[in-house]
Amino acid sequence: MDMNTFFFGVYPYIAIVVLILGSVIRFDREQYTWRTGSSQLLRRKQLMWGSVLFHVGILMIFGGHVVGLLTPVAIWDSLHVAHSFKQMLAIVAGGFAGLLMMMGGLLLLHRRLFDARIRATSTFGDTAILIILLVQLCLGFFTIRVSMGHLDGAEMIKFMTWAQGIFTFRTRIADVVANVDWVFKIHIVLGLTIMIVFPFTRLVHMLSAPVWYLNRRGWQLVRSKRRMPVARRAGGQNQ
Repeated sequence: MDMNTFFFGVYPYIAIVVLILGSVIRFDREQYTWRTGSSQLLRRKQLMWGSVLFHVGILMIFGGHVVGLLTPVAIWDSLHVAHSFKQMLAIVAGGFAGLLMMMGGLLLLHRRLFDARIRATSTFGDTAILIILLVQLCLGFFTIRVSMGHLDGAEMIKFMTWAQGIFTFRTRIADVVANVDWVFKIHIVLGLTIMIVFPFTRLVHMLSAPVWYLNRRGWQLVRSKRRMPVARRAGGQNQ
């Protein structure tokens, strides 16, 4: 098996399996760790701006990738959306979302690295995953430069075919992206790697709605001004 077949024909399935099973197992066994570890009481204004910009940007990018890669070409053709238009839309919208995410991410990273109190409460994983996401974003910006030389949308069709082929279990689907620019390959491999580490980082909060915390297993310490601390189940029931 050559490297291209492994990274673009096998590695995607490894990433999907680890993402799903890892998330399910962590939620089942370690619900109390299923959180972001907020530091909102420290540098709150910087956190607000950084968090809003970062989350808006990453949600736009994630949504654009899902819709752009997994929508069948036939649907775009039926809507009379030219591949060249779709390519330019991806460049403009993706570039704008990337700038928002970059500004927000740098603000958040600055808080964690240069505020001693926040750095003391941060784990290695908290800082590492933020840096990895920003590196991935930089690779995304480099792909824009390459995409400007393929405004006909032909390269994008390759990635759409590859992504949809992964989910439909097409054989030898890795061959579709064998000759694309190296920056796209690194971008894809790092994206798959992020999927693998996802269940073991604070990113898992993306899968949760606040309602899940009502039945979260684990103990919280509730302090009263006039009484001794009382242990309560998460969700509010006294034990």
